Amino acid sequence: MPTKVIVNPNLITINDGSSFLVTASDGSIDDNQAQGFFVRDTRLISYYEISLNRYQLLLLASSNITHHSALYQFTNPELTTVNGIFPSGSLLVTIRRDIVGGMHEDIEITNHHLEAVEFQLMLAIRSDFADIFEVKAKKILTRGETATTWKDGILSTEYRNGSFVRGIVTETVCASSTARYANGRLMFDVAIAPGKTWHTSINTTAKANGEILKPQENSTVSDNTKAGEISDEFLTNATKLRSSNADIQGFYQQALVDMGALRIEVDDNGHKFWMPAAGIPWFMAVFGRDSIITSLQTMAVYHDLARGTLVRLAQLQATELDDWHDAQPGKMLHELREDELTKINQLPYNPYYGTVDTTILWIITLAETYSWNADLGMLSECRSPLDKALTWIDKYGDFDGDGFVEYLTHSKKGLANQGWKDSGESMVYPNGKLVDPPIALCEVQGYVYDAWLKAALIYEMWGEKERSQNLRQKAESLYQRFNEQFWMDSEGFYCLGLDSNKQQIQSITSNPGHLLWSGIVPQERAKKLALRLFQPDMWCGWGVRTLSSQNPAYNPISYQRGSVWPHDNSIIAAGLKRYGYHKEANRIAEGIFAAANYFQSGRMPELFAGIERQENNFPVPYPDANIPQAWAAGSILLLIRTILGLEADAPQRKLKVQPSLPECLSDLELTNLSVGDATVGLRFWREGKQTQWEVTNKTGKLEVGLMHQ
Repeated sequence: MPTKVIVNPNLITINDGSSFLVTASDGSIDDNQAQGFFVRDTRLISYYEISLNRYQLLLLASSNITHHSALYQFTNPELTTVNGIFPSGSLLVTIRRDIVGGMHEDIEITNHHLEAVEFQLMLAIRSDFADIFEVKAKKILTRGETATTWKDGILSTEYRNGSFVRGIVTETVCASSTARYANGRLMFDVAIAPGKTWHTSINTTAKANGEILKPQENSTVSDNTKAGEISDEFLTNATKLRSSNADIQGFYQQALVDMGALRIEVDDNGHKFWMPAAGIPWFMAVFGRDSIITSLQTMAVYHDLARGTLVRLAQLQATELDDWHDAQPGKMLHELREDELTKINQLPYNPYYGTVDTTILWIITLAETYSWNADLGMLSECRSPLDKALTWIDKYGDFDGDGFVEYLTHSKKGLANQGWKDSGESMVYPNGKLVDPPIALCEVQGYVYDAWLKAALIYEMWGEKERSQNLRQKAESLYQRFNEQFWMDSEGFYCLGLDSNKQQIQSITSNPGHLLWSGIVPQERAKKLALRLFQPDMWCGWGVRTLSSQNPAYNPISYQRGSVWPHDNSIIAAGLKRYGYHKEANRIAEGIFAAANYFQSGRMPELFAGIERQENNFPVPYPDANIPQAWAAGSILLLIRTILGLEADAPQRKLKVQPSLPECLSDLELTNLSVGDATVGLRFWREGKQTQWEVTNKTGKLEVGLMHQ
C-alpha cells in the first residue's frame, strides 16, 4: 500500500456549484488566510471559531463526506466551569456543514461523563466581504460599508459599495437552548445531563444583489438535496468502468465524482444543461479553455457536458472590440466573474477574453460533440457562433497577417501570456530569459489546422462545398508553412513558438506534444517527436514535464516551468495514440496512474512537481494546486479513452475501437457508453501481449468495429 500524499493538507473544501467553503481541518476560518465561505466570488464568512467557556476544542477527526458536506469531530480539553473542573475527553462534539444554496450547520454535543456539565458555547463569526482575488493574494482592501443587526434571534450583516451588495443572515432554526449575540459572538448556555445530547442547527443565508440563497435543511439526514440529485443524475448517465485493477477503477470513479461536483448550470432558452467549472476552490466559474478541454476529455463519458459548454460560451461570445476586456468580435471568453473588483471595473472579468486558444478549441469541440451526439439541432444553433469564430481566427487571431495566430494583451489588467501556460513566467528562451509577447505558440497553430479541417466537414454536411474546400485549402497551406517555420532539425522537435521578431523560441517544452493530437505533424517527424518527449530531461517517470530540465529556468516545483500537468499529458497521450504510438501513449497513462495511486482518494491535482520518479519517492504536490480540478480529473477519463482508441461517428451510427491495454491494466469493461441515441457495453482483456475485445450489450442501432491505423 503506497504512502498517501495529501494536496493542501490541513484544509477542508466543499462546494455547491460556484459557492464554496474552505476551512482549516478543525473547521475554523482565519481571515488572514485564503479561507472562508464564498458566494458569487465574495467571502461572506471570513472568521469562524467555536469554543466552550472560551476553551478551544480538541480535534479528533475531520473530512469531506460528499463534495458539498463536511464532518468535524472533537472532544473537550479540561474545562473550568461554574461547578468546578470538568475532565478532558468527556464530550463528543460533532459539527456537520452542508453547502446547498446557503450553509447549514448542525452542532451536537454528547456528555459521556458521569456528572452533568454546564458551559457557554461560543461561535465567533465575522464577515469581511472581501473580493476573491484579494483573498487569494492575501491583499484585502475594504471599499464599502458594512452594517450588522441582531433582532429576534437573527444576525444580519450587509455590505454595500454603490450597486454592489452582498449580505449574510445567520439564525438558529433548532436549538436545545436560546442563542444570544454580543461582542461578535453567538452564545448558547448549555447544560447536559450524563449520557444526553445537546443540539443546535444554524442556517446561513447568502444574499448577492437581490439573489437569496437559502440553505437546504434536510441535507444532514441524507443526500436527497439538489446538489445530490444533480450529482446522481450525472453518475447515473455517465459511462461506467469495471476492472480487476481496483486502483484504476477507483481513479475513474473518483474522476466521475469530481466531475459531478464541478458542474455549473447552463440555461438555454428554458433547456437546462451543465458545463464544467475549472476547479475547487478558486476557479468555480465559467472558464473558456478549461471547460472546453474538460468537455473534450469527457466526450466518451458524458458528452452532454460538451453541449452545455458550447452553448454557454456561444452565449457569451464577444460582439465588439473592447481592449479592457481583451475582446474582439467572435472571440470566446477566458473567464467570467461576479466579484466586487470586476463590478466596480477595476478588473476586466465580466467577462474577460484574454485567451488565444478557446475560440479555436470551441470549433474542434463542436465537431467532436456532433460526432458523439449526432444532434443536428445543436449544429444549427451553433452555426452563427461558428461563422464568427472562424472570422475571428482570420481577422483578429492572426492580427499581423503572417499566417499564424499569435496573442498580445490590450488590457491594462490582462494576462501577458494567453495560451494554456498563462502564468507570467511560463514563456522562456533556451537561456531561461522571458519571452515578451506577441507570441505565436506552436500548439495554437495545430489547433487552427484541426479546427479548419473539422469545420470543413460541418460545412460540407450543410452543402456549402465551396466554403468547405476553402477551409481545407487553408489547412493545407498552414500545414506547409508551419512545418517549414516551426521545425528545429537540430533538435528533431518543434520550437515552443515564434517571438515578436518571428524567430523561433527554441526551448524544449511539452507544447509540441499537442501537435500530435491536432494531426499537423508529418508521419516521419512524429517518431522523432515521440522519442524526444521521453528523453530524461522531459520525461520524469510520472509524466512529461512542461519544460526541459536542461533549461536554466527549469524548476520542478514551479507552476509551469518543469512541473507535470495531468491534462497536458492526457492530450499528449491522445496524440501519440493518433499516430500509432500505442506503447508510448500507455507509458504516459501508466505514469499518471502511478501518481494517482499516491494521491489521497486517487484524485488528480491540477499539477504536481516534475521531480524524477524513483523507487523510494512519491509525487510531490504543488502548493495551492486546485483539487478537485476539472481537466485533471478529465485526464483519467481521456487516458482510458486513449488506451481503448474510442472514436465515434454517431451520424453514421458507428463506433471504432483500437484497444491496447498496458501491462498495469489486464482487463476493463465499459457499460452505458453513449453514441448518439445508442448505448453499448464493451469488454477488453489482455491475452499475452494482445488485447481482445467484445460487445457485451447494445441498445439502439450502432456498428462497433476495429479501427485500422
